[in-house]
Amino acid sequence: MIKKFIDKLLGKSRGPRAGARFGKREDVPASVHGIDPKLVDPRALDVVHTLKQAGFEAYIVGGAVRDLLLGLRPKDFDVATSATPEQVKGLFRRAFIIGRRFRIVHVVHGRGREHEVIEVSTFRAYLDNADAEQVAGNERTSKGELSGMKHAVDASGRVLRDNVWGPIEQDAARRDFSVNAMYYDPETQTVVDFHHGIRDAQKKLLRMIGDVPTRYREDPVRIIRAVRFAAKLAPLGFKLDAKTREPLIASVQLLQDVPQSRLFDEMLKLLQTGHALASVAQLKALGVDRGIYPLLDIVVQRADDPFVKLALQDTDRRVGEGKPVAPSFLLACVLWADVRRGWERRLEARPGHKPVPAFAALQDAIDEAFDARIGDVSGRGKLGADMREIWLMQPRFDKRTGSGVFTLVEQPRFRAGFDFLRLRAQVGECEEELAHWWETFSTASDERRQDMIDAQRNAGRGAPKARRVKRGDADHPASAAPAPVDDDPRWREPVDGDDGEGPEADAEAAPLAEGEGAPAKKRRRRRRKPSGAPRAEGGADNGPPGGGDAPA
Repeated sequence: MIKKFIDKLLGKSRGPRAGARFGKREDVPASVHGIDPKLVDPRALDVVHTLKQAGFEAYIVGGAVRDLLLGLRPKDFDVATSATPEQVKGLFRRAFIIGRRFRIVHVVHGRGREHEVIEVSTFRAYLDNADAEQVAGNERTSKGELSGMKHAVDASGRVLRDNVWGPIEQDAARRDFSVNAMYYDPETQTVVDFHHGIRDAQKKLLRMIGDVPTRYREDPVRIIRAVRFAAKLAPLGFKLDAKTREPLIASVQLLQDVPQSRLFDEMLKLLQTGHALASVAQLKALGVDRGIYPLLDIVVQRADDPFVKLALQDTDRRVGEGKPVAPSFLLACVLWADVRRGWERRLEARPGHKPVPAFAALQDAIDEAFDARIGDVSGRGKLGADMREIWLMQPRFDKRTGSGVFTLVEQPRFRAGFDFLRLRAQVGECEEELAHWWETFSTASDERRQDMIDAQRNAGRGAPKARRVKRGDADHPASAAPAPVDDDPRWREPVDGDDGEGPEADAEAAPLAEGEGAPAKKRRRRRRKPSGAPRAEGGADNGPPGGGDAPA
């Protein structure tokens, strides 16, 4: 109290000046803003209506209002309200309070893949860092100390807790860009604007609210958000305001204090919101293509590589078509060069060493790439398992025979592994026929699949082998009618080792005796000595050298 009194006597204002900091409220009617109410999600309408029925203020807020102003259908709808998180949770059957730094409520509509989450946040008060509680550490080292705080900052001024509720005008001043600080009431179709957001949207300008260096210092992740919004809105002609752009490079070092898990999540937003290639271009154009996050640095460095570029294009295409995308697939594409290089190195023949099995070599190369590139990030367990599975599938695609083919196509991650193979084929790393075969096989019937496998087996053996004929088969010689036997053995065709004469010939040509059910027993054939050869000393025709007895 004494410090505030002294500041007042000296003319120092610790509290915010409402006119300059909070802006002037403007209620813009539908005739001016022109938002089409049909673009609003009915579930967001239900959340706003429920909150207003309970006596609270409630608006659709943020990027959804910006997109509605631009005539776009928003993918996500956020709601801001005067109700506290506990009050919001009490109004909805399926609502969950999440977060520590910012406590918000997720209201869930529907179940399974068709579910929709409406994020509901409470109006927050605008507080100076001088009014916040300070901690010497960060989120991890000061976890116990932060548990009882509502507004706290670290030594650099980065906000660690911000859960002090306030009026709507202070909540607007807390938001980052003017085009994201508008509030839309779908029931009255009125837009509440405090910081000329509508004007900036018309000028296609991305402008940070307040003192820009201070806003970056409060939350360095706003640097990444500035890049993401610039990339997303660049096709519509939006550009960053000069005052918003200038401090970016100098502020990148502030990201070193941000938790790695949060940076990882922000990197995925850059790459998986349908503007991956544009985001890479913006990072380069703004001079912040290095130093934000190690994995992001690799993505930017390899964005011109044909394989990685195809992966980024494929991700943007799937998002544009409303199809799901997985971070494991994109990161597997980005780091494939490291894995492939390590794999090939391990397979190289080394004098005096046994060849390394291909599968074991690939596993070792994957471990090396993970240790060098991934590190300890949020979700590495599931993320890493999916990436490994995609990589380990690749040598299995080369084998197209046996029962393993059916096992592979039933794998939960088969589609991701196949898409990876398809991209490899497009850049010439493997044959396109291989990718085409697996695409056909994955959609074929069981009978067709077996035919494809049989064709591969026969192709691998060259010409098909003759079938072994058994005695019971119809085409076995014994099943055919016996050919007539010429009584004169001189006209019988000789067989191998037989000149057509001698007792063996007589035995083969002899007819069955009357009443016999089996052919006569064939006499044992003996080898003939070539004519003119000297006989062995023992008198035997084919005895062993030295005149000994023939073995039994």
